[in-house]
Amino acid sequence: MKLLLVLFLGGLGSVAMADDQGTRTAPMTVEPYRYSQNLDIAHVVAVTPVPNVCEVVPMQLTYDDSNGERHIMEYRIVGNGCANN
Repeated sequence: MKLLLVLFLGGLGSVAMADDQGTRTAPMTVEPYRYSQNLDIAHVVAVTPVPNVCEVVPMQLTYDDSNGERHIMEYRIVGNGCANN
């Protein structure tokens, strides 16, 4: 179910919410998504846009958890370029 949530957010992709970046100075590490991982997403900050290719591509979801900590999670999704011809 949570994987579907992440994939749905990835589908909405190109929308990024403005947020105050001035208080964050440490470089962020990208966390890979693991199946059946318990996600604590309180606020979605940004989602990378889904490319127009017909292959599996990496996506990144930047979010704040319920403690206010920022995370970047990477997952894979099929691009928007596939069509049944």
